[in-house]
Amino acid sequence: MGNNYSRIVAENLRRLFDAPPGDLTDRLGAKLDASGDWRFRAFGKDCRMAPGGISLDGRSEASVLGVLLSLYALHASPVSLQRDPFRAFREFADSTPYHGAFAAHTEHILVPHVHRILQAMPTVRAALDGRDAPADLGGDGAVVVHPLPKIALCYLFYEADEDFPASVTCLFSQNADRFLPVDGLADVGEYTSRAMIGIVADR
Repeated sequence: MGNNYSRIVAENLRRLFDAPPGDLTDRLGAKLDASGDWRFRAFGKDCRMAPGGISLDGRSEASVLGVLLSLYALHASPVSLQRDPFRAFREFADSTPYHGAFAAHTEHILVPHVHRILQAMPTVRAALDGRDAPADLGGDGAVVVHPLPKIALCYLFYEADEDFPASVTCLFSQNADRFLPVDGLADVGEYTSRAMIGIVADR
């Protein structure tokens, strides 16, 4: 499968760089450095993108994550990120086939870690380019993170009590679907949640 991912990443980058849009830097929310690489933050890491490949923190990403990043580059729009009002994944058009996977791999996967995430919230916020969530959204704790420059996710965490088990809700910035197709948005949720688990596991 690794070779298949490598080929998909290479093909997506070929499509992008054969005739790159003149405003690619703005579309990605990136900076073009002296070496000719587009640099931006992705899932809490330093992403470099060039015709020859994609890397995160210096490690080549010819993987599922590399495919996701190449799709972001292909689909990114020149419009600005619009965070508010945040919206549920189910509100995106054509998201129905992915509802179950999104809930399982983005929200439910975090439930065993809710207490540790709340304790480590400043670290989570810093690692994932985060900020405080709007106060009116609720939860025992909440954070807005930026897994990609033009996509923000708002996580609401609820600790278990005598009446209800712990739970997690993940919301998307209002125009997230301008930068990725809906299946890609589901993957963004999954990889952001995995990143959170990695952060609290290292504490």
